[in-house]
Amino acid sequence: MPNLSRAELVRDADSEPRTTTLELFYDLVFVFAITQVSHLLLDNLTWQGAGQAALILLVVWWSWNYTTWVTNELDPDSVLVRLLLIVLMLASLLMAIAIPDAFGERALMFAGSYVAIQVGRHLFLTFVAADRGTIERERASVILTWFVAAGALWLAGALVDGKARAALWLAALALDYGAPLVTFWVPWRPRLAPEAWDVGTEHFAERFQLFVIIALGESIVVTGATTSQLELTPARVIAFAIAFLGSAALWWLYFNFVATLAERALERAERRTLLARDAYTYLHIVIIAGILLSAVGDEIVIAQPTDELSAAELAVVVGGPAVYLLAQAALRLRVTGRISSRRIGGALACFAIAPIAALAPALLVAGALLAVLIGVIVADQVVAARRTGGRTRARTA
Repeated sequence: MPNLSRAELVRDADSEPRTTTLELFYDLVFVFAITQVSHLLLDNLTWQGAGQAALILLVVWWSWNYTTWVTNELDPDSVLVRLLLIVLMLASLLMAIAIPDAFGERALMFAGSYVAIQVGRHLFLTFVAADRGTIERERASVILTWFVAAGALWLAGALVDGKARAALWLAALALDYGAPLVTFWVPWRPRLAPEAWDVGTEHFAERFQLFVIIALGESIVVTGATTSQLELTPARVIAFAIAFLGSAALWWLYFNFVATLAERALERAERRTLLARDAYTYLHIVIIAGILLSAVGDEIVIAQPTDELSAAELAVVVGGPAVYLLAQAALRLRVTGRISSRRIGGALACFAIAPIAALAPALLVAGALLAVLIGVIVADQVVAARRTGGRTRARTA
């Protein structure tokens, strides 16, 4: 293999940043992975099932998230970077295949694929994509150290059963998610400053926005697939329409306001790396969780639109929109320092529906939740119109 410098693998700083077709191709695996997680939760609507689905979702997100940070700097049009992404895509597909039985017979396949993704990617970054003695090699190597430590726990957990597996995997997850909070500090090595990472705002924000589209796309697929397999009664057709409109409302709430707000804040931030870490790496997974819960809730309502919901089913149906709105409120608080009264109010309205919904058919519950989402959208539009009108009057005064 010819010796390559990092300059031959990174994006051209003078070019317009954009998401490449290879990155979009890579994302296709995660449509399948999110679907697998939603089915895992739907098949086991218990606290244990919710915990397992949450752990799997966090693993899926962490594997995608780190690759996004990498491709924000490296050029996917480079042959070596292309090969890296294709190999990571294959490992991600194997991980997704293992999800339904990740806590059973396919535990080693699931954990092994995940460890191979994380360790393999950063071996490439350390020894191929970074020149010796550079900050790029130093930061890649310390992240690799954390992945190796967590990987040992992931693999050990896959080799045992029951509570021991859960304990080891939770410890591994804590290492994975805790590492960025301490900037990947490793004893006896220089502590890295956040400025060691260069965040390209437009491409970076676009990639995370596209993952929101992936999650919303999964909800559309689930809605259509569920409806197509059942008898089309009038109640079920209405439930299908409500589910679709609910997905459209989730899209509107994010892309009409939150996505732009976060991207602008990232572009203007003095400590851009820390804001990217908090707003995108951590808080966006909560947004994705809200979409996933909403998709599972849609599937439940479409399957039994005229029945009353059990406590577990009601928690999912109501929890999806509520978590989604609260996640957006947390995101706004982090990027602007301001509280989103509209989204917090919408989340509280969702929770207020729960006591009434315990005695109402699923279709009525879904309709009430859709009304809440539409109410928040209308409130957003009214506030935006007032601001626009105020600026217009100021210019003409």
